Amino acid sequence: MKNNIISVSVMCSDLMNLGDDIRLLEKLGVDWLHVDVMDAHFVPNLTFGPDFIKAMHASTSMPLDIHLMVTDPELVMSRFELREGDSLTVHVELDRSFADLSASVRAKGCRFGLAVNPDTPVEALEKHTGLFDSITLMLVHPGYAGAKLVEGILDKVALARKWLDSKGLQDVLISVDGSVSAERAALMAGMGASIFVGGTAGIYRKGMSLEETVPAFRKAISI
Repeated sequence: MKNNIISVSVMCSDLMNLGDDIRLLEKLGVDWLHVDVMDAHFVPNLTFGPDFIKAMHASTSMPLDIHLMVTDPELVMSRFELREGDSLTVHVELDRSFADLSASVRAKGCRFGLAVNPDTPVEALEKHTGLFDSITLMLVHPGYAGAKLVEGILDKVALARKWLDSKGLQDVLISVDGSVSAERAALMAGMGASIFVGGTAGIYRKGMSLEETVPAFRKAISI
């Protein structure tokens, strides 16, 4: 059985009770905690920052899946320390070299990833081949929790897996982020996705408890 990964988006939690949520998510066997860092420049929203990441590291041993939606990732990273086992993802749309950033992240025993917005083709990753351990396919236009799924975007998962494999990048994992319901997660697991960011559509579902949604989500991605 393929060991797919649940990465729960803490942006979608009840932030006033996040500590309780984290302890329950640990008990329920969630793999990672997904932390969205936004700077109100690269995307219109402003969310968590370095101090929040430090607090997360102090409160849990779970790996953090840190998604930097920022124009200056080095500036943000200079304010906190990655912990071995964490993942750090930045956006390919920054259109720059990621060699030094990738090397510094990997030197800490962490994974380096590149995210691709809905309107960006996966081929934009080609000039960065060898630098990333995962790619994140944004299924919504980034910036806000609960955003609407982009029409036809799920097909991009299979296209990305085919493209990666054709480049000899079979070990590169595909993460999917945005409106990932259990039903859509099951489809994308069959298309080759391995990391599933669970937010309001999959984990923090209205009228359902975490004790209900997490096992259902796990079952959906177990293939």
